[in-house]
Amino acid sequence: MASQVTTRGQITIERAARDALAVKPGMTAVQIIVDDHLEVYFIPAPHRRSLFGVLKPKDPVAETDWTEIRERAARAIADEALRGD
Repeated sequence: MASQVTTRGQITIERAARDALAVKPGMTAVQIIVDDHLEVYFIPAPHRRSLFGVLKPKDPVAETDWTEIRERAARAIADEALRGD
C-alpha cells in the first residue's frame, strides 16, 4: 500500500485499510510522530442525533386508569386485611 503525497501534504488511505479500521468520513485523525515514522489514530465524530425524549414512556397511563388502579389496590388491601392474610 503506497500513495503519493500531494503538494498540500495529503495522502489517500487505501480502501482495505479504511475498511479494516472502520474509518468513516467525519472522523478525526490524530497524528503522532514515533521515532522515524508517523502513527495515525482515528477517533469517531460525536453523534449528532438528539436523545431528547429517549426516557419518555412510550404509552403514558391516563389519569382515569390510575384512579382505577388505586381503587383496585385499595380493595385488594382491604380484602386481605379482612381475611387476616
